[in-house]
Amino acid sequence: MHHNIRKSEQNASECGISLPNAIRGCPTSETNPANGALHERALTGIFEISKILTDPARLELTLTKVVDLLHSFVQMRHGIIALCDAEGGLDITVAGDCDTNSNEPSRSRVPRNAIDQIVTTDTPLIAEDIAMHPAFTAADIEVLGASDTVSFIGVPIRVDGNAVGALTMDRALQSRSSYRLDYDVRLLTMIANMVGQTVKLHRFSAGDRERPPELEDRLQTKLSGVKHPAPRRKKVHVEGMIGDSPAISALLEKIAVVAKAKTTVLLRGESGTGKELAAKAIHELSPRAKRPFVKLNCAALPETVLESELFGHEKGAFTSAFNSRKGRFELADKGTLFLDEIGEISASFQAKLLRVLQEQEFERVGSNQTIKVDVRVIAATNRNLEEAVARNEFRADLYYRINVVPLLVPALRQRRSDIPLLAAEFLKKFNDENGCTLTFDPRAIEVLMKCEFPGNIRELENCVHRTAILAEGLSIGRNDFACSQGQCFAEALWKCRSGMAALQPAPILPESANPATPPDAAATTVPRAGATHPIGARNPDIERVIAAMERCGWVQAKAARLLGLTPRQIGYVLRKYGVEIKRI
Repeated sequence: MHHNIRKSEQNASECGISLPNAIRGCPTSETNPANGALHERALTGIFEISKILTDPARLELTLTKVVDLLHSFVQMRHGIIALCDAEGGLDITVAGDCDTNSNEPSRSRVPRNAIDQIVTTDTPLIAEDIAMHPAFTAADIEVLGASDTVSFIGVPIRVDGNAVGALTMDRALQSRSSYRLDYDVRLLTMIANMVGQTVKLHRFSAGDRERPPELEDRLQTKLSGVKHPAPRRKKVHVEGMIGDSPAISALLEKIAVVAKAKTTVLLRGESGTGKELAAKAIHELSPRAKRPFVKLNCAALPETVLESELFGHEKGAFTSAFNSRKGRFELADKGTLFLDEIGEISASFQAKLLRVLQEQEFERVGSNQTIKVDVRVIAATNRNLEEAVARNEFRADLYYRINVVPLLVPALRQRRSDIPLLAAEFLKKFNDENGCTLTFDPRAIEVLMKCEFPGNIRELENCVHRTAILAEGLSIGRNDFACSQGQCFAEALWKCRSGMAALQPAPILPESANPATPPDAAATTVPRAGATHPIGARNPDIERVIAAMERCGWVQAKAARLLGLTPRQIGYVLRKYGVEIKRI
């Protein structure tokens, strides 16, 4: 057997194949006869696959032979090779079934969700039990014909470092099985790399038949051994998302890739970074673009109202239910549902939401009839969900269900080169709405570039509008900004969060604004985050309350936590000074 393994290694080396450590130098029959036989079959199978891939045949026929040969040395029920086209759809799909008595075409047994996740994330997908894995829906499990416990392995097929397809297999998992999933992952990864090289050659040959003349020089340069810089990706443009910084450009490229799949997306980032715009961009670049895009802020509604908003209700389900009403899930059928601030929902409602996301079915409030929908869910949060799961404030199973493809929306301070573009757009909007012709002085832009903007894009827009209203000339100079006058409450908020000494800006309101209030009661301080105040404690300065509200998206409960007050105290101050609550 030593001779056979060494011969297989030599044959593989002649074909340009690099064997992984899991196969090269593996235990032979002297230590474990079963392992020796297994690895010998694997080496022989890889050598045979290498000969198939070099045959001058149609690509689909070649890949079909690879899947059929894979059955001879890997324990599996179904094997699939799926290649995607430029639009993200399945271009070539070949499948093999070890069950020769099956009358069902193998092509119909394609778990599309799992393949989309492998290609989108460019990482292997390993599921010891597909019934317990969030990447597999009930339809996928039915497609794979899972009457027993079934395990699944899928690895990406790459061309020039980009995932263009997937090689997958599944098998009935036995409690005494001697096969290891990690060994099979390494084996499939090596075969997928070989397939990727064959796909590259076929596509290059197909393109060579109608190669434009301007590519001749580039081809000659490549053949002569001179490296040519890789072509840049086409720049993605999304309406409403302004900027060309590396951070936002990288995000837009990921959005363009993720949009093609049905996979659930979790948008992470601070408040005011534009997560809703990113969700809308994913929808508009997806195949569901012509279907509804429905959004809901989960933090703006109590649990009872939230359940009715999402699932709908029947007539008479509760006191004010005078008519039946569809919920957001029904309205978003065949489209996209955006759930903002998903980290704020209660523990009891998390269980209800988990079932809908997993099974794509629910019942209206007051009804026993199950409704099935086809909805792509995009969730967003500015909370640290990992810490919330560790503190048992957020269900771990719901976290794994929504955190399939996480996208981080960068803060404004991480994309400072976009500030001039954003500020110019906000000033243009202000001029159009108010019939003005204000412009920025160059030194004014320097002031904006140095700001931290804890409220991100939303705060920048408020800053531009506030400064434009108070500006005295035809252009906005550096002295027109509140921070130049020591009155920037956002800066004070940022320093409080950073543990630095807070600014003491000049009071905006005159001390005699309320003559009936004693001097001690009129004095105000900025309470530090986390401080507690008894009912009846002194109210904070109105401008600081407004700054906190803007930072928290005008959610009173979050602003209260930030200032260390109660929502009731925040509401009292807003009513006292007649501040109108913004609806964002």
